[in-house]
Formats: sequence, C-alpha cells, structure tokens
Amino acid sequence: MLVLAQISDLHLDGTARATERAERVLDHLRALPGPLDALLVTGDIADHGEEAEYKEAARLLFTDAPWPVLTCPGNHDVRGPYRTALLGESEPAASGSPGAEPAAPEAAINRAHRVGGAEILMLDSSLPGSDEGLLDEETYAWLEEQLARIARGGDDVPVLLSFHHHPVRMHHPRLDTWRLREPGPLAALVQRHPEIVGLIIGHAHTPAATTFAGRPLIVGPGVVSTLRLPWEGEGLVDLAPPPGLAFHVLDDERRLTTHFRVVT
Repeated sequence: MLVLAQISDLHLDGTARATERAERVLDHLRALPGPLDALLVTGDIADHGEEAEYKEAARLLFTDAPWPVLTCPGNHDVRGPYRTALLGESEPAASGSPGAEPAAPEAAINRAHRVGGAEILMLDSSLPGSDEGLLDEETYAWLEEQLARIARGGDDVPVLLSFHHHPVRMHHPRLDTWRLREPGPLAALVQRHPEIVGLIIGHAHTPAATTFAGRPLIVGPGVVSTLRLPWEGEGLVDLAPPPGLAFHVLDDERRLTTHFRVVT
C-alpha cells in the first residue's frame, strides 16, 4: 500500500499570509503519527515565479523533509528560477536516457520517481506566458519513453501521472478557460496504457474527483485559497476557508482512494 500526501497552489509571494498557510499545512503533515511515502506538490508553488519565492519554497518543502518531495510546475511558475532556486539545478537536466544532452533552458520540467512499488511521473503542463496548460511534444516523447522503460523492467508497476492543469471541465466558466489544451493525445495515451491507474492534478483550488479516459482524476485543494463555484456566489476565489490537502492511497488491488482534509 502506498500513501501519498498532496498539496497544491501555494502561491508563495513573500506575504505573511501565504507563508503561514503553507507552514500550517506542512507542520500538520510533519506531525502525523504515521508515515507517508511521498509528498506531491502539484504546481503554482510561486505566485510570480521569482527566485526569492522559490528559495522560500525550498526552505519550506525540502528542509528536513521526512519524505520525498515530488514537484511539478504550474502556470504561475517560471521554469528558469524553478530549476535553479527550487530544484537547485545549475542547468537543465536531460529529459531522456542517461547520457542524453541537457535540455534547453525553456524545456519542460518532467521527472520520474519510483516510490514504493509505484512509478510517479510528474509532468510539466505549464505553457510559458499563458494560464492555459499544454503537454508539448517533448513531454509526450518523454512520457512514452518512461512508460517503455517501466515495461522493460517486467515488474508490472502501477503508474500515476501528476501535473497541474485540468484536462476536463471543472464547471466554472472562468476556470475552464485555463484548462489543459488538446487533451485528446493524453486520453489516447492513457487508454493505451492500463498500467496508468490514476491522474493527480492541482490548479482548480478545489477538492474534486472525476474520471479521465476511464481512470480516476483527482483534483487537490488549494493551500492559498479555495475556488468559489458559480452557485456559491460572486468572485473566483474565497480566501476565508482554511488550506486543504489530500491523502491518496494506492492499495494492492491498484485502487486509488483519496481523502481530503482541511487544516485549521
């Protein structure tokens, strides 16, 4: 059994409010009496994509972390400072096999992680300069390569995909203008690969569960704010609710179960 925590949309911006909410959630996770296998952070880590915001994020997320911390960028993130100040990389890492040439500075930041008996593929759905998302051709090529690598291992490993943008409607007229562009190729890929047992995303600032290409699609709540749905009143975001998080359990039958929590 695999137990993952997920936080999303910290939007660290140097203000005391954003920092306190992120600290509150991370303190809650660190104080849990039982172990976690990893923490997923599904984008919009920084609010303006500035180096100082990522330095703060690195301090909050990685300092003395008792579990692996797996991240992916969101639409507010900027790849250059994300790489250098958050990930501590002096230059872009190669996305392909060992010995591959380093990626271009603007290349998508995709990472593969083996956690317990599962493979977690963190994908970069950010589209520089846009609030919409896109999985580019290089990301699809990388994803196919990773799935082929996993299959060659012969271990029948379950795979989770995690990224930022929603590939289906969230039923909010404004939010749905910022969804993942052209989700068809992703749906086709998921349908070709039964080892993909679920997709875990952020971006929407609301805990939600639906399906995509016949697999569970779980949307983590926001740390900095909560989406206000059309029938809940005016305005896109609600700053009053406490920050949220999710716990994802992948059991031995490859069933993905999610529990949502708020941290008061």
